[in-house]
Amino acid sequence: MKQQILAAIIILAFVSNLFSQKKKKEISNTEFSLWLIFWIFAAVAVAFIKQIDNLIGWLGFSGNGIDFLIYLAVLSLFYFVISLRLKLAKTDRQLTEIARKIALKKDE
Repeated sequence: MKQQILAAIIILAFVSNLFSQKKKKEISNTEFSLWLIFWIFAAVAVAFIKQIDNLIGWLGFSGNGIDFLIYLAVLSLFYFVISLRLKLAKTDRQLTEIARKIALKKDE
């Protein structure tokens, strides 16, 4: 129970920071919405951790709900890192192409 309260306080701090960033227009509406949905999902997961434990046991997995959430978070992070890496590689190729065109124009 103490861990749930601590997690809720941390989530509230992140949500407060999120609203502050939105007010200062440091993030777009889309980013704000996505992060807000993420933190709401996190708060719901923390609030219903016992039910997640029961669901994990019913599905036949060993461990508990928090372990499952951590595994899910790690998998999500791998997905986002790979996705970001692919976007970065694409941007790098585009930048190289633009630099090449500028260099060729200077030679003319």
